[in-house]
Amino acid sequence: MGEQSGAERRPTAGLRGASWDAAKIPVGMKTSVYPLTTVDGAQVLGYMHARGGEKAAVMIMHPRELLVSHYAVPGLVGAGYACWVQGPRTVGNDLRLEHEIALLDVAAGMVQLKALGFQRIVLLGNSGGAGLFAFYNQQSLLDPHRRIAVTPAGRSCKLPDATMPVADGFIFIAPHPGQGRLLLNCIDPSVTDENDPFAVDPALDPLASANGYAPHPAITRYAPPFIDSYRAAQRARVERIDRIAKALIADRMAARGRNKASPNAGDALRGAMNPIFQVWRTDADLRCFDLTLDPSDRRWGTVWGADPIASNMGAVGFARVCTPESWLSTWSGISSNASFDRCGSSLEQPVLMLYYSGDNTVFPSDAAAIYASIKSSMKTRVDIRGNHHGQALKPGDPLGQDIAVSRAAEWLKSVAD
Repeated sequence: MGEQSGAERRPTAGLRGASWDAAKIPVGMKTSVYPLTTVDGAQVLGYMHARGGEKAAVMIMHPRELLVSHYAVPGLVGAGYACWVQGPRTVGNDLRLEHEIALLDVAAGMVQLKALGFQRIVLLGNSGGAGLFAFYNQQSLLDPHRRIAVTPAGRSCKLPDATMPVADGFIFIAPHPGQGRLLLNCIDPSVTDENDPFAVDPALDPLASANGYAPHPAITRYAPPFIDSYRAAQRARVERIDRIAKALIADRMAARGRNKASPNAGDALRGAMNPIFQVWRTDADLRCFDLTLDPSDRRWGTVWGADPIASNMGAVGFARVCTPESWLSTWSGISSNASFDRCGSSLEQPVLMLYYSGDNTVFPSDAAAIYASIKSSMKTRVDIRGNHHGQALKPGDPLGQDIAVSRAAEWLKSVAD
């Protein structure tokens, strides 16, 4: 377990929107690294940022990103709260990400924080971390025998066997509805063949002028009939990929069954193979291009940039490379368990929701639905000017990140002190 003082620390180059300004690091802050073993035997890391003597801890985690240098850490530590950043087992890779399994990583961190003697633990979910923590809360409140025992792909998970301490409160920063629900809104439904990203239905092409699209800075306007057809087709495409994923799993399991009954090399290989497939054209939410839809302070373009052709067809994007298991658990807006519409009603603890008004990933109607889904009578929503990462929308604007951290620290006084 190594540690480094804040005075000795150099600025950390982190994720976009998740790096530190060295001037904001509080004097005396130290970082300690804790190796943890989950209930299913995985090795993960927890990172404790603290000055010592704190009675309350804030846990930060994203299911596929390592947010060691999350921008909230220095301000919250400076305000008197320890910050624990839980590392997921699937850092930078959602190829194998199943949210049911990721909950075991959350649980390992929660158990460690309890062992360290913290009297209050608040979970801070940023972006995709919000849906993860809502899902964790739902499962942690259940009797172990009532917890989910298998993933959407049918794989056994250890949630019934896990110790899952209950959180005392939640901070959600730029929360989206869940990774699957997010993709359901931005997947391009014009694709007609999952094996050929160039095979499209022109009547559903979001970047076709005939459907209302115009390259920026010209004005894009989609007509209501097109929008209705587009949304229905998005769901149909997700359903199609669900069927593909389930068929791949069924083929593998059938081969295993045949090999068990009558061993042969061919079925042994087929039963061992875990297919990987690509999902192209996943960055096409109409609201990113037609700013009259769900209007907000956002800029034109998507969270991936202002070139929708490149982001829709590029190597990097939501759900670009999947296994059947990761698709069904994480990226399917139909099959995934990790969404606010399924888990928000479990949130009875105090909740602070911080929404960035220029977010081009989470739109006003999404934010309203998320907030409405939260059952707690002790919930607060604060809207802050900024983009999805809390960065300024124009020169001269205050940094949204700073406002968010300040509001979070203020709220914590009434919840965690």
